[in-house]
Amino acid sequence: MPDFIAPDGTRLHYTDSGTGLPVLALAGLTRNGTDFDHIAPHLDARLIRLDYRGRGQSDWAAPETYTVPVEAADALALLDHLGLAQAAILGTSRGGLIAMILAATAHDRLLGVALNDIGPEIDPAGLSVIAGYVGKNPAQKTYADAAAFRDKAWTTFRGVPMERWLAEVAQHYEQTESGLVIRYDPALAQSLGDGKTAMPDLWPLFDATAGLPLAAIRGANSDLLTAATWAEMQRRRPDGIFSEVPNRGHVPFLDEAPALAALQSWIRSMA
Repeated sequence: MPDFIAPDGTRLHYTDSGTGLPVLALAGLTRNGTDFDHIAPHLDARLIRLDYRGRGQSDWAAPETYTVPVEAADALALLDHLGLAQAAILGTSRGGLIAMILAATAHDRLLGVALNDIGPEIDPAGLSVIAGYVGKNPAQKTYADAAAFRDKAWTTFRGVPMERWLAEVAQHYEQTESGLVIRYDPALAQSLGDGKTAMPDLWPLFDATAGLPLAAIRGANSDLLTAATWAEMQRRRPDGIFSEVPNRGHVPFLDEAPALAALQSWIRSMA
């Protein structure tokens, strides 16, 4: 099992598959490397997937270390562990925030940045939805029940086959005799704070991607990345590859045709 030790001694899990351009894939807040199972077969690249501290198969850590800056340092430590001077970053949600921080603080380590349904401004409404479930086991007791719930309740998604929902819930929960259990440290909820602290200005981090090949993907029904923020991202990076995925909210699965085309074009631009 591929693991490495973070600078503070935490054991972190990762997977490394494929050949070619190294792409470090960073998942959403509560998620793990399996976030990229759907896109992995379609990318002509070396895909490196990190389970953040406290998520997936990585060790739990002190809750105060569940922060974007610490996780960015963990990402660089993984590149060092693999002997990679540079890599492209594919970041979903939280992973995109880490990618932007790395663009600002370790620009020379990056080959490019791809952002999946995340930008420099986060809609409070979408953040409130996330805060409502982080750290809690779902009410549904089985994978089948959880998949059916998503199919009915996640109204920002349309036309998703039940097989996909089943795969998603299996990736992110463990089914036990007493019900479904989250695959991350519940203390991660503490990293969201009380919801009253104003978000810092993240536009300088986005602007730091200048000079790097950029791809950005948005779910057309996203409640986290607004249309206004999306438009401003395009204004600031007119050279970027931007793709909106119909019938998807936060976040697209990435194997949808518009997302896949954008990512493949982005990878070719760095070849």
